[in-house]
Amino acid sequence: MNPHRQLQRRLGVFDATSIGLGSMLGAGVFVVFSPAAGLAGQFLVLAVLLAAAVAYCNAVASAELAARYPASGGTYVYGRQRLGEWPGFLAGWGFVSGKSASCAAMALTFGHYMAPDYAVPVAVAAVVSLTAVNLFGITRTALLTRVLLCFVVAVLLFVAVAAFVGPHPTWAVAADGGPGAGGTAAGGLGGVLPAAGLMFFAFAGYARIATLGEEVKDPARTIPRAILAALGAAFVIYLGLALLLQNHLPDGRLAATDVPLLDAVLHSRLAAGAPLVQAGAAAASLGALLALITGVGRTTLAMARERDLPAALAKVGGQHTVPFVAELAVAAVVILLLLTTDVMAVVGFSSFGVLIYYAITNAAAFTLEKHPPHAPRWLNVAGFGGYLLLAFTLPPASVLGMAAVLAAGVAVRFLVVRLRR
Repeated sequence: MNPHRQLQRRLGVFDATSIGLGSMLGAGVFVVFSPAAGLAGQFLVLAVLLAAAVAYCNAVASAELAARYPASGGTYVYGRQRLGEWPGFLAGWGFVSGKSASCAAMALTFGHYMAPDYAVPVAVAAVVSLTAVNLFGITRTALLTRVLLCFVVAVLLFVAVAAFVGPHPTWAVAADGGPGAGGTAAGGLGGVLPAAGLMFFAFAGYARIATLGEEVKDPARTIPRAILAALGAAFVIYLGLALLLQNHLPDGRLAATDVPLLDAVLHSRLAAGAPLVQAGAAAASLGALLALITGVGRTTLAMARERDLPAALAKVGGQHTVPFVAELAVAAVVILLLLTTDVMAVVGFSSFGVLIYYAITNAAAFTLEKHPPHAPRWLNVAGFGGYLLLAFTLPPASVLGMAAVLAAGVAVRFLVVRLRR
């Protein structure tokens, strides 16, 4: 078995787009509108537009770089190639450590949807099952992603129809002056930026496509198309849901509920379909978890190839040509987090690491000699500044927690490099 064996190019545009969109339509789409509405109020749509603009900066940067460097690892590879070893390491370490916590959180979310009293065992079972799917090859991963994605999209369409047909009882009662009809006014223009940050994290999964660059057919053509198609589809879905929810539920009620999509159905003529929404949320969290595990495994593979992680993690083999050691290691770490930590308390710090990852993506893209008309160089500057701004508007605990993780990784790498020399 050759530890340096390359992965096989098996994914077309449709498969790659499905994996990206499956990442963006995770459990977040079922809950994010409430906290975002609480912050932005009637300006919720503006927050969605701003989040999409920031995401577009990174999407086109990722597309340019992935087409030029079609290898597993995403921004870890781009940072090393364009900026140097240390920026690349920061991106890779931030992604692997932060997204491992995100994997555990998504698995636990699935567990809570399926069996609240046994959430952790169900979450562990989900991680084991999805890792097994990944070990059967990237085409099996893409197939399961498509199945889950089709179901989730169907559920979201059902929610959209329910919100559209109404009736809209809260508005009617409010018009008659009924007490507490529509809830209290929520948010405002000053909350648009933090609301945009929430919305951005809800549909920023297109980067999963870039981490799979080594397994995509004709990457120079496929990756840019898949990234932009996935982002465009997610934008249409999020914007459409934001408009429909605001029309169906007043800002106060939308901000107050923990389950906005479920609430929209319960307050419609299609209330009998509420269990379908709960099933859709469970499927969405499972699809996002599948894409997360795959992306973290490929970045781990890339870092091991450069000896920024133990070299044994770089082994590729088996009938389906998969990075099986990296996949199993990621699963082990996620299960360990589930069994030993308060996952939801830990996951907050991952946001800071991911924003640093995206900032490095834009910095790397800025160094490219040529840029297509739809991705001028100034977009890289805007993206870099936007991601740093979002990063340092996060809660201090998240910033300090991830900064400590990044510093620990830098210190260990520094010592290892010194010892090797």
